[in-house]
Amino acid sequence: MISNKMKDLVANNSIIRVMFEEGKRLSDIYGKENVFDYSLGNSSIEPPENIKNTISEILNEESASLIHGYMSNSGYEDVRDKIAQFINKKHNVNISYNNIVMTCGAAGGLNILLKTLINPEDEVIVFAPFFGEYRNYVNNFDGKIVVIPADINTFEPNMEALKNKISSKTKAVIINSPNNPTGVVYSEKVIKDLSKVLSDKEKELGISIYLISDEPYREIVYDKVKIPYILKYYKNSFIGYSYSKSLSLPGERIGYIVANTDMDCFEEVMASLNVANRILGFVNAPSLFQRVIANCLEDEVDISVYQRNRDALYNHLINLGFSCVKPQGAFYLFPRTPIEDDKKFCEDAKQFNLLLVPGSAFGCPGHVRLAYCISYDSIQNSFKAFEKLARLYNMKQV
Repeated sequence: MISNKMKDLVANNSIIRVMFEEGKRLSDIYGKENVFDYSLGNSSIEPPENIKNTISEILNEESASLIHGYMSNSGYEDVRDKIAQFINKKHNVNISYNNIVMTCGAAGGLNILLKTLINPEDEVIVFAPFFGEYRNYVNNFDGKIVVIPADINTFEPNMEALKNKISSKTKAVIINSPNNPTGVVYSEKVIKDLSKVLSDKEKELGISIYLISDEPYREIVYDKVKIPYILKYYKNSFIGYSYSKSLSLPGERIGYIVANTDMDCFEEVMASLNVANRILGFVNAPSLFQRVIANCLEDEVDISVYQRNRDALYNHLINLGFSCVKPQGAFYLFPRTPIEDDKKFCEDAKQFNLLLVPGSAFGCPGHVRLAYCISYDSIQNSFKAFEKLARLYNMKQV
């Protein structure tokens, strides 16, 4: 008999993964080219060529014991040093390898952070809409998630609501910019305002409140938008980074946590992250890809591919009468649904082989997420299906 906690998790399995499996089923029936799967944020751009070349060089030139052997749970010191130097140069900060823990992607990073920070019943604040797995990550350590409702006109954090939600039990706040599912980027003003609220509340309540910025989409931004580096704005801050999107390596599970040197209990926190990496079963980030990443820090994917997809899909949906905040980053659209029941809307969309994810999975019902990290041809071919869906709801085309 499985545990009660896992019974709940199994019963509420990720709707994103459910839709992904549905896509495979429909593809077997209608053919993959006739099914338009917008469910999963699986990078469609090929990784930079240098990734493949670097893998070959490492396997051919370095000793097997170095590539495949044990290391510090925080990762290779020389890899962390190269990443620290890269961050310092790019973001004008001053960190060392001691600020970094290599992790099994952003998910592994968030879990070791929460393991380090929260006690049972401690509260972690998130802003709707938010990546639904945050609920599970907090639940892993018997914390409580506190949701700040969305401003559906901007999807920016509501500072007054945040002030009212912070309590003596608040241990952390998680932000995600560029945001999954909206593509919204938090401006420097937003980060400054957020930092002031948290600093003021720390003084008022006599507690430490940690700000965790989940940033797997940091490099995927459009129209010259700038993303503030939060270590420069708030003392008790972490950044969780992943190469899943920036280098199209989602299956390799490689990323890192970087911590602000000035945070409360810095040395104790870093020691705890190191141990949490081990005892949660990650042990350390994949050894080969630590080596690969260290030699590919300057590489990028061609985000113009995603921008082309964004513009085509966004413009088509707006012309069909949908309402949507235009994404500044990531590769998601988050339009409003013409009915309140977003789950029913997604079921109706399946009539036309459109696989969409209801906004309620992100704590924001009445919306739907579309992951446009698919081929441009597939996006173009899906237009008629969206037209049929719009006609089903008698939407007025612009």
